Amino acid sequence: MAAAMLARLSTTLLTPRMASLLQRIQRAQRRPFHAMSPTEARAAYEAAAEILDLPRAKLQRVHDFHLPARDGTPLPARLYADSAQTLPVLLYLHGGGFVIGSLETHDSLCRQLAQRSGAAVVALDYRLAPEHRFPTAVEDAWSALSWLQGQGASIGVDGTRLAVGGDSAGGTLAAVCAILSRDRELPLALQLLITPGTTAYADTASHRLFANGFMLDAATINWFFDHTIEHAHRPDWRFAPLGHDDLHGVAPACVILAECDPLVDEGIAYADRLRLAGVSVALEMYRGLTHDFIKMGRVLSEAAEAQQAAALAIRGALNP
Repeated sequence: MAAAMLARLSTTLLTPRMASLLQRIQRAQRRPFHAMSPTEARAAYEAAAEILDLPRAKLQRVHDFHLPARDGTPLPARLYADSAQTLPVLLYLHGGGFVIGSLETHDSLCRQLAQRSGAAVVALDYRLAPEHRFPTAVEDAWSALSWLQGQGASIGVDGTRLAVGGDSAGGTLAAVCAILSRDRELPLALQLLITPGTTAYADTASHRLFANGFMLDAATINWFFDHTIEHAHRPDWRFAPLGHDDLHGVAPACVILAECDPLVDEGIAYADRLRLAGVSVALEMYRGLTHDFIKMGRVLSEAAEAQQAAALAIRGALNP
C-alpha cells in the first residue's frame, strides 16, 4: 500500500509532457541497462543518447585529441569552441554511472554549452568501470583538469581561466575535482553540477519516491555502483563528496537539479553544504522533470532553459 501511494504521488509531480515521454519510453519496452552487460549497455546508450537531444550545433572548432592520464594512458578528448580566439575553458565530464557514456553521448550538450556560453568546452572520455574501477575516473578527471591548466595553450584555450562541470556521475567527478583543486591550489572559477550524485548508498527519500519509472531506476543505480566500487569503499568522499568534512574554499557552484530524480535530495543537500561553507551557489530546480532532462531538448523546452542557465553561469565565471 505504501509503495502504491508513493508511486501515485511521484507520478502526479510530472509535467504533462514529461509524463507523456515516460509513457512512450515504457511502451517501447527497451531492456534496462541492469539487464545488460556493460558492453551492451554502452552500445544501447550511445545509440539512443541523442534521439531526444537538440541537433548538433555547428561550431567553428570541433576536434578530437588525446591528453595523458596519470599513468600515461592517452585519454580521448574533444574540443568545442565557437571562435578561433583563445578562450577560457570548461572541462566537461559526461554522465553514465561511471559505466556507460562517451564523447558521442554528450556531443550535442557540449556543443550547446560552448555555443551559448562563448567559452571553450573540452569533453573527456575518462575510463569506465568495471574494466577501470574506482578511483580511475577520478584520477582521469583530475589529470585532464591539471593538463588543461598547464597545457591548454597547445589546443588554443586559456588554462588560466578554468571551470569544471558534468552531469550525473560526471557531476560527482566535477564536485570532486573542485575539492581537489582547492586542496592542490589549482585556481578554478566554477563547478557546474548537473543532477550530481553525492551520497554513498542511494538511501535518500527521493531514491525511494522515484525508484522506478523515472528514467533512472534503483536497479540501474545499484548496477552502476556494483560495477564501479566495493560496497565498503563507497563512503570515500571521492565517490560520495557529500561525505567530505570540509567544503570551505571550493569554487563557486551552479547546481542544476530535476524535481523527479532519485538524485534530487542529495543534490539539494550538497548545495546546502556548500552554502553553509560560505561557497556561492546558484541552484536551479526544474519542476516536474526527471534525471537526464537536460539532454531532451527536442521535446522539453526546459532542457534549453537549463542549458542556457548553465551557459550563463559559465560566461559569468569565465568572462569569455
